Amino acid sequence: MEELEATKIATILVVDDTPDNLALMSNLLNGKYKVKVANDGPKALRIAASDDPPDLILLDIMMPGMDGYEVCRLLKLDPATMNIPVIFISAKTEIEDETKGLELGAIDYIAKPVSPPIVMARVKNHLALREKNIELEQARAIAEKASLAKSDFLSSMSHELRSPLNAILGFSQLMAADTPPPTTAQNESLDQIQQAGWHLLKLINEILDLAKIESGQVSMFEEPVSLADVMLECKNMIEPQVRQRGIGLYFPEFESPQFVHADRMRLKQVLINLLSNAIKYNTLQGTVEVACTASSPGRIRISIKDSGTGLSPEQLRQLFQPFNRLGQEASGVEGSGIGLVVAKRLVEMMGGGIGVESEVGVGSVFWFELNTVAAPHLDTAEGTAMSLAGSGEPHPARTKTVLYVEDNPANMRLVEQIVARHPHIRLLNAVNGHNGIEIARSATPDTILMDVNLPDISGFEALEILRNDPFTRHIPVIAVSANAMPLTIETGLKAGFFRYITKPIQIDEFMRVLNLALEFAEHRTVNEPTDRVSGID
Repeated sequence: MEELEATKIATILVVDDTPDNLALMSNLLNGKYKVKVANDGPKALRIAASDDPPDLILLDIMMPGMDGYEVCRLLKLDPATMNIPVIFISAKTEIEDETKGLELGAIDYIAKPVSPPIVMARVKNHLALREKNIELEQARAIAEKASLAKSDFLSSMSHELRSPLNAILGFSQLMAADTPPPTTAQNESLDQIQQAGWHLLKLINEILDLAKIESGQVSMFEEPVSLADVMLECKNMIEPQVRQRGIGLYFPEFESPQFVHADRMRLKQVLINLLSNAIKYNTLQGTVEVACTASSPGRIRISIKDSGTGLSPEQLRQLFQPFNRLGQEASGVEGSGIGLVVAKRLVEMMGGGIGVESEVGVGSVFWFELNTVAAPHLDTAEGTAMSLAGSGEPHPARTKTVLYVEDNPANMRLVEQIVARHPHIRLLNAVNGHNGIEIARSATPDTILMDVNLPDISGFEALEILRNDPFTRHIPVIAVSANAMPLTIETGLKAGFFRYITKPIQIDEFMRVLNLALEFAEHRTVNEPTDRVSGID
């Protein structure tokens, strides 16, 4: 639909089989509007669908052959004419006639004999309304285009920033675990590289998260989530930071299972953020205590209490403001001032609330609340898969073959060096999707590692081809990608990836997932050789 320019004279199509009525309406509208006339339905439809369509149609009902109702119905069925506003002008004054006309899509109904001032006022008002609707539609289209561009930019930035970090952090982890081990000075340098690298990754993630949240691009996969399981995972993730600062960390023991309605990944993100802050801004040899209490019926509160310096009333008023570190910039403690903002938005998106209580010199208690739910029912298949999640190395009875499909030489070399330390695994390489599919068909590896952004076809397309081939459909495929957008991860798991690993790779987690996939593949070979592998989370 073209925008009505300020200088353009609107065109009105008058449709009536009576010459006197056509003359009357033409004389009334001429001078202010450009007028076109039609004395039957087919001609009206041709004019409406022409290269120069009217901006508004005044349509009589009682016409021979094709009446006004049928003309209106056909106008609304054609995408080229469906948005042209129609005003019925008719001597049929029964309420049923007016109702029928409006139900067919007309915007107004004027009874004959017409009042010229009323006709002119309604034409003017509906043309103005149409112009506003066009402006709103154009603004919506521009906003959608900008949103799509922002989404593409965020995805591209995430990928481009993570790819070099994968090499930096991956090879530094390998060097730290070398045999013979690095010297003390080398270890100190490697620690600095890794500390700076993981901090940079955290900043990238937080900035991208905030941008995605503010643009409404964060998707939530909410389900019943076990608090005990999430806290155990977070405890394992946070323990190196705890040991480094000598902090006493205490988690609650659950006498009975507690489940909340949340996105598992986002819940862990919130909890890790609050735990990390409680440790970073604590005193040396301080304590952090995590508690879970019922705050109200159907609601549970997760509290993180620290023994830090506490916050003043002025600092409390400035909490949850982007990039505001509350004067900690000179403290030497790394941070961005984004984490708490992201945590607050994520909790609210999960239907919860977040808050803090603090006293200077005593410490702070950050808390958030979520809705509780009943424990989910786990079927036998899921129970089998979950039982494998805690497994260690696969059974070393035979060498396992892993195919890695990756076009980046540094990433390929990194995985080659990781796998070389595990003699029970043989690694095959492919530099693009089609090459990977050919090798998968000929070598039938136990597991496939698949980059998502490949030079010929995407990892998603390659996965679909593998899933549709009876010779490869049983092979678990793990996505290994720098595309860490939550929606892409969710889409990948739904598409059939066994797991989705994001770059930069954490070597211990990478091997845990790879071993899980190898053991899962062996289990399926023995028990379920024809079933399709699905993503496990």
